[in-house]
Amino acid sequence: MRRRLGQLVRYGAVSIVATTTSLVVLGILVSTHLLAPGWANVAATAVGTVPSFELNRRWVGGRGGRASAGLALSTLSVVLVARWADQAELTGAARTVAIQLANVSAFAGLWLAQFVILDRVLFADRVPVRQDRPVPVVSR
Repeated sequence: MRRRLGQLVRYGAVSIVATTTSLVVLGILVSTHLLAPGWANVAATAVGTVPSFELNRRWVGGRGGRASAGLALSTLSVVLVARWADQAELTGAARTVAIQLANVSAFAGLWLAQFVILDRVLFADRVPVRQDRPVPVVSR
């Protein structure tokens, strides 16, 4: 249990670093109009994947970074929210924050799903120890 909690804490810390990195890049690219929101999300996610992969591999002990599903889902979310924001005539910081919230929401759901999968599959004990069975006694 303690080991699992430690992994969860490290995994969460890695996600905070990667998400912060991605959101800073996304915010800069969207607010300066350097890229369209969808492409800005692709770039931001790609940049955030680097610390995520390296920290997960080295610190958490997992064998992977963000799945491509994260990029696809977050980009779809960002594009849809950007369209909505444009139709709602949001501008400036309100538009940027709405787009960032779409990114965070998409990754939050995937983060939880990924942790559960990692916990149940990758980090799972291979031979469960059953405490409810008595140990057989061998008599001579």
